[in-house]
Amino acid sequence: MTSVRSWAALASVGLAVSAAAVTTGSPASAAPSSGRAALAGSLTAGAERSKPEGRVAAGATVSFDLNLSLRNAAGAQALLKAISTPGSAQYRHYLTQAQWIARFAPTAATVSSAKTWLRQQGFSVGVVPADRLFIPATGSAAQVERAFNTTLSTFKVNGKDLRLANTALSIPSALAGLVSGVVGVNQSIATNDLSAGLASVASPKGASPTQEPPPPAAFKNPQPCSAYFGQKIDTTDSPSLYTPFTAPQPYDICGYKPAQLQGAYGLSSSIASGNNGHGVKIAIVDAYDSPTLLADAQQYFNLNDPSIALPKTQFTNIKPSSVGNEALCAASGWYAEQALDVESSHTMAPGAQIVFVGAVDCFDSSLLAAVNTAITSGASVVSDSWGDTLGDLLVDAATKAAFDNTFLLADTTGVSVLFSSGDSGDNFADFGMTVPDYPPTSPLVTAVGGTSLEVGKSDARLAEYGWSTAKQTLCEGTTTNCGSATTPLGALAWQAGGGAGTSFTYLQPSYQAGVVPAALALRNQNLFGPTPLRVIPDISMDADASTGMLIGLTQTFPDGSVRYSQFKEGGTSLASPLLAGVVADADQAAGGSIGFLNPTLYAVAVNHPSAFNDIVPAANPNATAVIRVDFLNTVNKTSGYVVSLRAIDYQGTETYCDGTGNCASRLVTVNTAPGFDGMTGIGTVSSKFIHWMASA
Repeated sequence: MTSVRSWAALASVGLAVSAAAVTTGSPASAAPSSGRAALAGSLTAGAERSKPEGRVAAGATVSFDLNLSLRNAAGAQALLKAISTPGSAQYRHYLTQAQWIARFAPTAATVSSAKTWLRQQGFSVGVVPADRLFIPATGSAAQVERAFNTTLSTFKVNGKDLRLANTALSIPSALAGLVSGVVGVNQSIATNDLSAGLASVASPKGASPTQEPPPPAAFKNPQPCSAYFGQKIDTTDSPSLYTPFTAPQPYDICGYKPAQLQGAYGLSSSIASGNNGHGVKIAIVDAYDSPTLLADAQQYFNLNDPSIALPKTQFTNIKPSSVGNEALCAASGWYAEQALDVESSHTMAPGAQIVFVGAVDCFDSSLLAAVNTAITSGASVVSDSWGDTLGDLLVDAATKAAFDNTFLLADTTGVSVLFSSGDSGDNFADFGMTVPDYPPTSPLVTAVGGTSLEVGKSDARLAEYGWSTAKQTLCEGTTTNCGSATTPLGALAWQAGGGAGTSFTYLQPSYQAGVVPAALALRNQNLFGPTPLRVIPDISMDADASTGMLIGLTQTFPDGSVRYSQFKEGGTSLASPLLAGVVADADQAAGGSIGFLNPTLYAVAVNHPSAFNDIVPAANPNATAVIRVDFLNTVNKTSGYVVSLRAIDYQGTETYCDGTGNCASRLVTVNTAPGFDGMTGIGTVSSKFIHWMASA
């Protein structure tokens, strides 16, 4: 087995070749013919190709990005280390985008040569971004197979039918060194977890290519729920239903409002005094583009906090040129993510400009283009609440390299890039594999994990735990309580939690050395030996849906009506934009962009730990739970209610079943602890975070 330490590491972040190369080798047929060069990392992990479903039709349309190699990549890495390390003479002396292009971007001649080859192969060539990192192209599957000397098949991956190459891709030797890889021939789907929770509504037949899907199917919160944590207590149900949890338990919150989230993280007074992100631009990247995004946000703040209204002049929408793959991506389900991102980031930085960038669909090639647009939009903070499930292992190395080059552009030009770490813990309970998501594992971005935040009556932070939730259905019926029932309807089982884990792809970045415990950094040493690896998350914010945020969204109701409504949402999809808002406030306080956050985050954690709230286990885990009441039909009481217990900071058993009756159980392995831990990283922001980050 190849050791990670034998792979070439790049200076400041220790970027390694994908572990996909370890889990599977290229078959003999992948060897390039004379006059051709293989594209390293273009073959996906064998686990992705374990369930073939047949060849891709020759005439099927394939859109992809041909990624071009950086000039002096090692120099770009060295520059990043110098400008992002506190104490360095070049600290925060960022390049302009024009300077970066002049020093590191592929040349115009390289673009011309690659375009010529693509057109010779029959591909249509799209608009190349100003940074010249990739060339969009479209053609048939047959053209792709001929051009890259491979074959394409469909495989079942994580329940989705995806197109993957059967062998490594190759290109003419004349292009070797100019082309670094291809994104899109191997399909990777990014998810935001919220899209799965809201039923997508299909676009009408005959819709134009640019017509966005209708709003998602409606979801509403019933009463009882609490305006603040602990306001309402379930005193009607039998204590026997809760065993071993102590009774009575509080009802979960209806959804925190802006003042509560500002207050809980100690930002109310500074925001009120004008340190509110003024003069800073936040970019948000998602798939698709809700037509009511701005109107929903404006109505939300008018209803919940008119003092921080969102005027049209503070919002820019960069729409996708078209939309596609709506069914595969649960397209309208992304609208809740968009509303959450805009409303939560504005909550924490009500003076900042917001730029929303919508991708054509949820495939990596489309999202890569959207991320590139966001990074070059003039924003100093970019929030991404999506990722590829198990992607640290399964996404091919060429795709990772394309994203990482784009992140390198961001980091060296003063743009902070944040990614939600995911909502499935270490993914074991859902997939039977302990593998983190990508892009959060890239050492060039900040991975934002999740907590369960308890906010009291006066908007103060009462408690905060690592987000690990287990659900137990107590009863279903026509009332909002279980009456005289003493036995729960279902068993307690792990449900969701902040994404976390140790990379299979990346060496430990220098900023994590000495901070991340060896037990976490060496978790994969059975494969790679005693070499520390990248661990996520870096930092966390509120995420648990039981302690989540109230959001406003236009929805499609069962009677066919389409109207604005409000309900609670959570997930690390909330954590990332919350942090983006706080970072915007810190940028304002610093008088300029902090840029690549991680080296400063970890340095501040060591030198000024009061900048963070350290998240530790609950003293009595049997006392940390809430009772939740939901409509069975998600919108009204006509079908009755379901009452459930949601355990907070759950550390019990989790089980994976493969669908054939084979199941495996173990104790949850993602835990909190004093200092850096594998569930919340260095913790959450405190009232001193902005000061220490701005002055570092």
